[in-house]
Amino acid sequence: MEFMTGVKEKETLELSELLEEGRLGEEVKVNGAVHTIRDMGTVAFVILRKREGLVQCVYEEGVTKFDLKDLREAATVEVTGKLTESEKAPNGIEIRLSEIKVLSMPKDSLPLTVSKWKLNTSLEAKLNYRSISLRNVRERAKFKIQEGIVRGFREFLYKEGFTEIHTPKIGAKGAEGGSNLFRLDYFHRPAVLEQSPQLYKQMMVGVFDRVFETGPVFRAEKHNTKRHLNEYTSLDFEMGYIDSFEDIMAMETGFLQYTMELLKKDYAKELKILDVTLPDVSKIPAIRFDEAKQKVSEKYDRKIRNPYDLEPEEEHLIGQYAKEEWGSDFVFVTYYPSKKRPFYAMDDPQDEKFTLSFDLLFRGLEITTGGQRIHDYDMLMEKLEKRGMTEEGLETYLDTFKHGMPPHGGLGIGMERLTMQLLGEDNVRETTLFPRDLSRLTP
Repeated sequence: MEFMTGVKEKETLELSELLEEGRLGEEVKVNGAVHTIRDMGTVAFVILRKREGLVQCVYEEGVTKFDLKDLREAATVEVTGKLTESEKAPNGIEIRLSEIKVLSMPKDSLPLTVSKWKLNTSLEAKLNYRSISLRNVRERAKFKIQEGIVRGFREFLYKEGFTEIHTPKIGAKGAEGGSNLFRLDYFHRPAVLEQSPQLYKQMMVGVFDRVFETGPVFRAEKHNTKRHLNEYTSLDFEMGYIDSFEDIMAMETGFLQYTMELLKKDYAKELKILDVTLPDVSKIPAIRFDEAKQKVSEKYDRKIRNPYDLEPEEEHLIGQYAKEEWGSDFVFVTYYPSKKRPFYAMDDPQDEKFTLSFDLLFRGLEITTGGQRIHDYDMLMEKLEKRGMTEEGLETYLDTFKHGMPPHGGLGIGMERLTMQLLGEDNVRETTLFPRDLSRLTP
């Protein structure tokens, strides 16, 4: 009979512990995966890959109690040796090996050379062997940065009094309406995979005032572009008692400011690996939708083809305009046409052709959609009627508004797109762990 009393202390050390002051000269024990072996004859360099980075170990024939021929890449090992300083080694330290203990040995050789600085292979190959390609230091760093973005989102919103919620992903009706829904049979009843937590977020504003969620959303869009996925992670928040939709834009600006500082402080190593320069988010310009289209049309001699939406080329040019005119990588485009916004979007009381809503473009790509929502029950019912929509599947949502709701609004941020733009990648699949698109359902 024994009791668990908490986390067990380990004899083996992590990279951050090896770098602690006073460790040099000590005998240390470290575990990890063999990233690569550089055999120089009587001496060999065995590089271990650990969660915090790479550790160089020096194998010496006749000194290390192990036959190097019995070691191969991707084996997991536990090594013992003396920790010494080395200018040329990763992180400036190395372990002079006395013993190597093999924990597991791979059955096959690696399909990709993950020890290279850059994976010299196609995106298709990287995705086909995703769990292997991510062992590459640079590939792995992308997702540490992504962790920092989500961590920044959570930490900032907790600080601002938001409550984290978790909403269902199977629903009776899509929040956005339309046909881009994955439909399924739910115990002999029709159901859909949720396009957004939107309706639930709004209902929970009546409970907690401020709520947020990070979770998957599903879009059955038959797009096969570098910017579209059929499942992605959405960073959503909704806040009550707002004075205007500008409160939401201001909150997102605060999140970006907090997150850039967090990345600078806690993810400097990954930023350096990927050679990323963080954007200036001290202030973000905002421009009306119709004005943005007009300015881009005039400056870049581009005819306005669609007055109700932004085409990808227009988004790119608005991003270019913001950089050239205001020195900003970000730009809020406000007052989107009502025609292109869902039924719950609040119309502009000054001109009902437009809504109190916005998109945030980052380097010419939409990463956020948000705005003020209708909080009045009668106004909601009127909008549904105008759209030719029924109450079916929306009964609980609509009942919430019968019993009083504050002025509120919120947004959704595409996590993978934000990461892609921050890292300067040109395909959203580069910053998606296991992409789901028109052609990919595995791995």
